[in-house]
Formats: sequence, C-alpha cells, structure tokens
Amino acid sequence: MSVLSALWSNQILWTSLLAWILAQIAKIVINFFLEKKWDFDLLTSSGGFPSSHTAIVCALAIGIGQAEGWNSSLFAIAVALAVIVMYDAAGVRRATGNHARIINHLVEWMRQHPTDFLGYNIQEERFKELIGHTPFEVFGGAILGCAIGLIF
Repeated sequence: MSVLSALWSNQILWTSLLAWILAQIAKIVINFFLEKKWDFDLLTSSGGFPSSHTAIVCALAIGIGQAEGWNSSLFAIAVALAVIVMYDAAGVRRATGNHARIINHLVEWMRQHPTDFLGYNIQEERFKELIGHTPFEVFGGAILGCAIGLIF
C-alpha cells in the first residue's frame, strides 16, 4: 500500500480533521447569528466557540479508543494529548490573549499621548487577542469532537 493510499484510508485521521473543520465552520455560523454578519476570517482563527483544537484531539482520542481498544497504550497517549491541549487552550493561550488585550490597550493609550513617551518606538500592529478559550468553549469543542469521533 502506498503512503498516499494509506493516508487516504486512515479513517481516524479524516474523522479528526472533520471535527476540526466542523468546529471552524460552527464558529462562522454562530458568529453570524450573534453579530448578524458573515466573518470568514474565523475559518482560520484560533479561539472562540467551539474550540477546534479540542474537537480535533477529542475525535482523535475517541477514534483511537474505538480502533485500538479503550485500554490500549495509544488511547492513553491520545487522552493525555487531549488533556494537555484543552488545559493549554483554556489556561496558557487564554492568558496570552488577555495579555495581548491589555498591551494593545496600553499601546493605543501611548499613541494618544505621544509626548509622554518621546524616544519610544511604538508598534503599529496589534497583538492577536482571540487566542485561547473559555472553559465553556473548550467543553463545546470536547462535545463536538467526541460526537464526531463516535459517529464516524
């Protein structure tokens, strides 16, 4: 079996990617209902509801559990990976987004008061603020990923 053929027939891989794609599409649809406008930039963004990072690792873990057994070493590795990703999404990456929001606010304030900061080179680009997830967004990604993993 060729590498491409093996990749094409890897159901766990495609199910995991489907969970990620559906989570990204869900962000666009949910945003449309909340904001009354289409924002297709959300397709490639991180953050928001549901967490696509969580969806992909949960679908991966469920797929491995079904294929290799719920007591297999591979399933244990997949669950450990999922826990790390979910913790990172709701912890470290969320804190990073909060820091970016504060820094962007400070930079904007400094632009409005330039004489107070003579000699300082202020960046023109803003830091990305929507990086991490709330626990609810991670939970939504977990539900979506587990459901896709079980269905497919």
